[in-house]
Amino acid sequence: MGHKNEQMTGALSAIGAYLLWGILPIYWKLLNGAAADEVLAHRIIWSFAFMLLLLVVTRHVRDLTTDIKSLLAAPKKALLMVSASILITINWYTFIWAVNHGHVVEASLGYYINPLVSVLLGVVFLKEKLSMWQIVSVIVAFMGVLLLTVHTGTFPWISLILALSFGLYGLFKKTVHLGAMTGLTIETSVMTPVAGIFLACFYTRGGHALPTANVQWIWLLLSGIVTAVPLLLFAHGANRIPLSLIGFFQYISPTIMLILGTFLYHEPFNQQDLMAFILIWVSLALFTVAKTRPFAWVEHKLVHGVIVHH
Repeated sequence: MGHKNEQMTGALSAIGAYLLWGILPIYWKLLNGAAADEVLAHRIIWSFAFMLLLLVVTRHVRDLTTDIKSLLAAPKKALLMVSASILITINWYTFIWAVNHGHVVEASLGYYINPLVSVLLGVVFLKEKLSMWQIVSVIVAFMGVLLLTVHTGTFPWISLILALSFGLYGLFKKTVHLGAMTGLTIETSVMTPVAGIFLACFYTRGGHALPTANVQWIWLLLSGIVTAVPLLLFAHGANRIPLSLIGFFQYISPTIMLILGTFLYHEPFNQQDLMAFILIWVSLALFTVAKTRPFAWVEHKLVHGVIVHH
């Protein structure tokens, strides 16, 4: 019974994380009056402040000092952590910019293809092997991206930056192995001095600072909580449910983004876009079920048949 309760709370935590990530465009739209780089800098600083406070309240400061010492003792891991911090900063900036410039649909595509990018990164860097169906799913996804590129006449750079930056971020984090709370604290601590210097220069030079009485200042201050809560929920859920279930849940957030972009923000979404997304969805369906027993059996028969034929 205890194990079932653990899995239930884990599943609810993961779903909660993906639901929050899905509706995040609504939050960044509230900050339309601020520049994307200004929002990003505040997001980094207040995320760091919130995580420090959380570590103090939950009495995990010792874990932070332990992880920092372990990174200092291993320069390669420290470099990976700094790289992860830069990658998540690029990801955050691209997402905020995309939302506030009317590209929520394109952002959703980025998170749809992110699992496939992660698979390719695993093949390249971790020497992981793909099954036949996974290879097919990657080819189908590539066809979808190619269709979008040909139809719009522009390379879907927003989608690919989001997918690549988050995929590489996940790869580096997997290599370093830090706790969820301490990891996010260290990541934001790396970029906090840069964000602080940027804001000081930005406001000193008369940047587009929001009026003091503007309610948007409250949204900026709360951006740290908005950033940290879904990440902590995800970490809580990922430790309690199978990876296959996480893989299924991860399509919740881009689906919500697609719905928001199309129906709430009225971004263009025509038949060619629909065809491209259908190809992406087919590739994801193939990828998700690629390791199930029926598909594995069919693949075995096909491969065995080819070998026998030759």
